[in-house]
Amino acid sequence: MQPTKIIGIGTNYRLHAIEMGKPLPEEPLIFLKPPSAVIGNGDAIQRPAGYEKVEFEGELGVVIKERTQRISRERALDAVAGYTCVNDVTVRDLQKKDGQWARAKGFDTFCPIGPRVVPGLDPTKLRIQTRLNGQVRQDSSTSDMIFDVATLVSFCSHHMTLEAGDVITTGTPAGVGNMVPGDVVEVEIEGIGILRNPVIARP
Repeated sequence: MQPTKIIGIGTNYRLHAIEMGKPLPEEPLIFLKPPSAVIGNGDAIQRPAGYEKVEFEGELGVVIKERTQRISRERALDAVAGYTCVNDVTVRDLQKKDGQWARAKGFDTFCPIGPRVVPGLDPTKLRIQTRLNGQVRQDSSTSDMIFDVATLVSFCSHHMTLEAGDVITTGTPAGVGNMVPGDVVEVEIEGIGILRNPVIARP
């Protein structure tokens, strides 16, 4: 099912906030990625030329089960169909230049999702790893999140209607890094599996 929107959460791991030199947010920082950015497991990430840093961001993705509006934190997980792996690819140069993130995160192929959606997981303590060419670059747990999944689902639903199939990407741990054509990026989350995508030059 193609999502109507991908809601990203910025600066949601404590160590990543420190890594980026940012204070811990007082409430979730949300942004949108377009559905046209979505690709699947095994599909190629197209790296646009002319930028110094096009970075991987391994994240836990939350897939919404049904139309949801203004749900309480206590009931929020009832609105979740399951969990998946996401790579929130970002042109860091443009993120800094523009001051808002739509262009930096909105290129075609900049939202790999997969390899499957798994229901019933406890999202509060899942190990998450990102590997670049087999080398571990991110290794953390969702327990390092500043705002947990239930809080994020409730918060987002109070600002916009969540539709079935929509995805909330819950932020990335410390260890983000640059990708170049020829690289292979793997995001692995406990209980879900491995999202694997090669990187090629944008045609």
